[in-house]
Amino acid sequence: MVLSVRQQREAQKARLTAYRQQAEDPELCAAIDGWLECYDDFEASPAATQKLIAALEKQDCQEARTILRYKDQLAKKTFWMYGGDGWAYDIGFGGLDHVIATGEDVNVLIVDTEVYSNTGGQSSKATPVGAVAQFAAAGKKQPKKDIGSMLMTYGNIYVAQVAIGADNNQLLKAVREAQDYKGPSVIIAYAPCQEHGLKCGTDKVQDEMKKAVDAGYWFLYRYNPETTPRFHLDSKEPSIDYEQFLDGEVRYNSLRRTFPENAEKLFAEGAKLAKERYEKYRAMTE
Repeated sequence: MVLSVRQQREAQKARLTAYRQQAEDPELCAAIDGWLECYDDFEASPAATQKLIAALEKQDCQEARTILRYKDQLAKKTFWMYGGDGWAYDIGFGGLDHVIATGEDVNVLIVDTEVYSNTGGQSSKATPVGAVAQFAAAGKKQPKKDIGSMLMTYGNIYVAQVAIGADNNQLLKAVREAQDYKGPSVIIAYAPCQEHGLKCGTDKVQDEMKKAVDAGYWFLYRYNPETTPRFHLDSKEPSIDYEQFLDGEVRYNSLRRTFPENAEKLFAEGAKLAKERYEKYRAMTE
C-alpha cells in the first residue's frame, strides 16, 4: 500500500508540474504552487489539496480532468502498521526488518504484552527473564530481546518506548514525532494483559504501567535521528524496588512458591539487567 500510494502521488506531481508550465489562470497557478510546496507536509497538505481541487474544477481541459480523476491521491497520506510482540519480536521479525530497511516513510506500533497472549500465554522472545509462562514453568532463563536497541543500530529509524499509564504526554509526543519523521518509525508500547495475573486487577492496568516504569522494569525513551542528542531518556531513575513490582504479578510471584531457588536467582538477574539497561540508556543521552 505504501509503495502504491507513493507511485500514484508521484504521478500526480508529474502531471501538475507539467500542467503548471502551460497554465495561465493566476488562481490555478497559485494553487498548484501551494500544493507542490506542501507535497510532503502531512499537516498542510489537506488544505492545499482542497484549494487545488477547487481551482481545477473551474478548468475545462483534459489535463485538469485527468488530475481530478485521481484526486484521492493528492493529499499526503500517513501509514501505520500495528501488531503484537509475537509478530514483531518473533515470527514476523524478518518482515518487520525488511519493511523498515527500505527507508520508506512508514510507522509501526508494537503492542508488547511480553507473551504470546492470543494463543494461551506461551513464552516468547519478548518474555523477560524470570517470568512464568507456558514452556517456561520454572521461569524464563533468557533475557528479553531488546528490539528497540536493535532497531537503533540502523541509525535512520525513529524508535520510541512508551507506556500510556506512566506518561501519556510522552506517548503523544512520540506519536507526533514518529508521524513527522520522514522515514521508518517504530513505537513499542507496554501493554499488560490478563496473562500477567495482575494482583491489582485488570481495571488498574494503567497503574501497573506506571509501577513498571517507576521500578525500572520498563523504560520510556525516544530515539530521533534528526535531533541532537539523538537519544532522549524520558524515564526517571527507578524509585521503587524492582522485586516489589514483580510481586504484584502472578507470572512472577508464583515462581517463589513453585521454584523458590529459581525465583531468587532469576529475579536478581532481572534486577541486574534492568540496572544495566538504565545505565546504558543514561550514557546514550550524554
